[in-house]
Amino acid sequence: MLIMSPLILASSSIYKKMLLQRLQIPFSSVTPAVNEQKLQGESGHSMAFRLAEEKALAVADKYPNAVVIGADQVGELEGQILGKPINHESAIHQLQAQSGRTSKFHCGVSVVQKLSDGKIQRKTRVNTTEVTFRELTKQQISAYINTDKPYDCAGSFKAEGLGISLFVEVKTNDPSSLVGLPLIDLCTLLTEFGIDIN
Repeated sequence: MLIMSPLILASSSIYKKMLLQRLQIPFSSVTPAVNEQKLQGESGHSMAFRLAEEKALAVADKYPNAVVIGADQVGELEGQILGKPINHESAIHQLQAQSGRTSKFHCGVSVVQKLSDGKIQRKTRVNTTEVTFRELTKQQISAYINTDKPYDCAGSFKAEGLGISLFVEVKTNDPSSLVGLPLIDLCTLLTEFGIDIN
């Protein structure tokens, strides 16, 4: 395993840290200071791309020569952005809205390196997963939320937990994308920055 520069995950998310640990490469994590509000007229795909890149750039600016990974997931239901619910009632509302319907979850991943001469190398991708939900009753939704407590998850579910029971179908080319960090895309990007995963 060849590592040319320190690797930093621009996130405090336990989910992203757990996913990155699967690659078995050493890294540290730094919380980026980035405003995550949606811009007017911005699509979910564009928002995921922008926020992943902004997070990586914010941390790379403070750690020259480090290779920095930024990531962000944006849920979208027929053009409406699904943010983190924060509380029980908002989570119920989100899952009721998605019941029997298909949502898209755009997961952006950006790898950035600010070189000592001031030049910035960056590569960003967005992976989109389509999730079709079962028809859910309010009682089923409430019981699920009480179990998984997905208040910090866009769309109000934990796909790596009991949330998988809410779905009829998931269409993706990378199962890790739905959890918050598309590892297949990330491995490709890291290789382009001289970090070999094996």
